[in-house]
Amino acid sequence: MAEQEWRRPDRGLLVVRRAQCLLLLALPGLLLSGGALLAGAVEALAALLVTVALTGIALVSAERRWCAWGYAERDDDLLVRRGVLVRRLSVVPYGRLQYVDVTAGPLDRRLGIARVTLHTAAAASDASIPGLPAAEATRLRDRLAALGEARAAGV
Repeated sequence: MAEQEWRRPDRGLLVVRRAQCLLLLALPGLLLSGGALLAGAVEALAALLVTVALTGIALVSAERRWCAWGYAERDDDLLVRRGVLVRRLSVVPYGRLQYVDVTAGPLDRRLGIARVTLHTAAAASDASIPGLPAAEATRLRDRLAALGEARAAGV
């Protein structure tokens, strides 16, 4: 099997994931540390250290998860890889595609990225590729839809 050209999500996805870590961990942790000041300096310092450690782990994890994502277009199918601890490789045959979604949340739109979601006949085989530049997401959606129709017509 020939070596595939793997494409990665845009770095904007990493920005989104880091912002999520900061909003969901750092901000509440700092508020908790401030509240712990009422109990004493030791409790506030402990809460602050836990907040810093958890936020650091989450930020490193976000970067590793971003590095693990990739996709490769082949002649008959699309490969999607992901996962840090448990590596996962999905092979989506073009002829099995039913429809392709492109979605983008508010922060995604601000950064010019989108998620492409592939829907097939089997519910468990749906795959998605986050963090694509909006133009690439649109191009991929159109290409996959055209290939899906062409391959399904031959069935």
